[in-house]
Amino acid sequence: MGSKAKQRSRGAFKPTNGALRALLLVLVMLLASLSGCFGDEAGSPTADNLVVGPDVLQSGVFQQVELRAVTAMSVFVPYLVTDPSTGYVQNSTVVDLSSDSSMTLDILAPPRTDTMVLLVGAKGREHWPIRDSSESWLTWSLRAGGEGEAGNGIVRVAHGENSSLDTVNHSAERGGRVSVKTVQSVRPSLMGLDQGGMHSSGLLHGRMVYDRLYEITDPAISIFDVDGREGYYDRWAGQGNPAYEDAAMYLIDEMESFGLEVMAHRFEFTDIFAYQNPEAYNICGYKWGSELVNEWLVFGAHFDVAPPANAVILDPHTTGSRTYGTRVGAYDNTAGTSMVLETARVLAQFESRRTMVFCLWSGEEGGTRGSNYWTDEYVRQDHPEVTVTNYINLDMAGVNWPGGGGAPHGDPDPQIDEDGYPKDSEVWPMRVYIGPSVNHDEINQPGIVRLSEWIGADALGLEEQIGTLVGVNYSEDTWKTDVWLDMERPEIIVYEDTTARSDHASFQENLGTVTIGFGGLVDGYWCYHQTCDTLEEMEDWMETTSKGYGEENSGVANLVNSLDMITWWALMTFFHCDEKPVLNAYL
Repeated sequence: MGSKAKQRSRGAFKPTNGALRALLLVLVMLLASLSGCFGDEAGSPTADNLVVGPDVLQSGVFQQVELRAVTAMSVFVPYLVTDPSTGYVQNSTVVDLSSDSSMTLDILAPPRTDTMVLLVGAKGREHWPIRDSSESWLTWSLRAGGEGEAGNGIVRVAHGENSSLDTVNHSAERGGRVSVKTVQSVRPSLMGLDQGGMHSSGLLHGRMVYDRLYEITDPAISIFDVDGREGYYDRWAGQGNPAYEDAAMYLIDEMESFGLEVMAHRFEFTDIFAYQNPEAYNICGYKWGSELVNEWLVFGAHFDVAPPANAVILDPHTTGSRTYGTRVGAYDNTAGTSMVLETARVLAQFESRRTMVFCLWSGEEGGTRGSNYWTDEYVRQDHPEVTVTNYINLDMAGVNWPGGGGAPHGDPDPQIDEDGYPKDSEVWPMRVYIGPSVNHDEINQPGIVRLSEWIGADALGLEEQIGTLVGVNYSEDTWKTDVWLDMERPEIIVYEDTTARSDHASFQENLGTVTIGFGGLVDGYWCYHQTCDTLEEMEDWMETTSKGYGEENSGVANLVNSLDMITWWALMTFFHCDEKPVLNAYL
């Protein structure tokens, strides 16, 4: 094992993200009051010359924002905006305003932060500074103070014939000083805080994902259903399992209600002895691209649950020992299924350049059979004209930061293994895993790593929680654990992995696709592949009220927070990759 850095003691003071951002906002507002000295030259426009309406935006929704200039200027808007000519979402734009003129943009106010930053410069300006990928715009504003030579740069790119908003590309030039305009935003709470009210509004939000998770795992008795429950239990894939077939019809009905074209992909295996079950049955919803119909962005999660190894599956809370198999699989992987469904519901409303595909896989628990055959047979062999540009995977996401502080029900503390899961930790880390990767001591796919940092550090308000792991001079077997410990246990870990335990492996191996996945605690989760993997169990693990870690919140509130964070991260990654896919650096 490598050396271990001094760990934060449980219960030690750690500023909350909200408190830290409030302090940063005050400092930035003080800087903004001096913005006149940041101009390119005497008489250049400043933030005070730009009026933004409304005064306070609503976080997490696209909304009409008016920019009104007192004097001539250019404004760099470093957020997701909708082009009014095409309906496409793009990352950032630069607009020119004449004196006493205005224009209106459709801007997505970041969902999990309370401040937006606009940069002001001379009219017609081409080059602009930008923040580092791992910092927020507020931190950049404090560090740079309007000095355009701090950080990276972008250059504006004139819009095309069929579009109306200029775009941006990376540049070595930064263009000199800028003036910083800050705009506040708020996210309304639509219910009690203990029920996840902090994350209950917006284009997409954690409470809607939680409600979907509850619907699928509803334990209420129903004598008319094949599985005997109101929810969709016993989703063991293959061999015409009637409970799985019933659940698949639910998926088909839901996706069709979103307006997607739904296909049921069945695959029969020629060697029935090669797999635990001989059949794969995937449900995929398609929204065809408006420009590049054969370039596919795929968003997926496995829908099947771990089948019982014996006729009787027992609750380890009662027996004190673990067996194998579950009926419900709330964490593994109804949570991921719920995130895919809610993201599909939202994205189906948007125009996209590329084809969007939302897949719920079968057979993952038996060896990623569903995704393996879909990528190999349906895409690679049957549709060679198709390129899958990026794949986003959701598998066991939700039991992670902001939950933590020990296992519930008096269970043994989760054991740490060579994959980096903690014992006696004050927090469950959340994993952002990226590939394909050939080694652990350097970043092999910098594009998707930096995009993940870019989204997380600012729009999701996670600047203080994120740590990007690179295992230089660390053991190949334990590098993730050792780097994580040496970095003082970051709550969110971004890393590339040379191995894959879920459906993203199929995309990497069969298609060479760059993948990103989101997940939480796995091997340390007491109910992993157990009958006790229920929504109630997830809530118990996420509760921090009496565990002495961080803010005291109910399990529901922390779980809703987690589902909100992860689903927004995936959604925004989708928007970015529709505009500019991140391709494999090795191909």
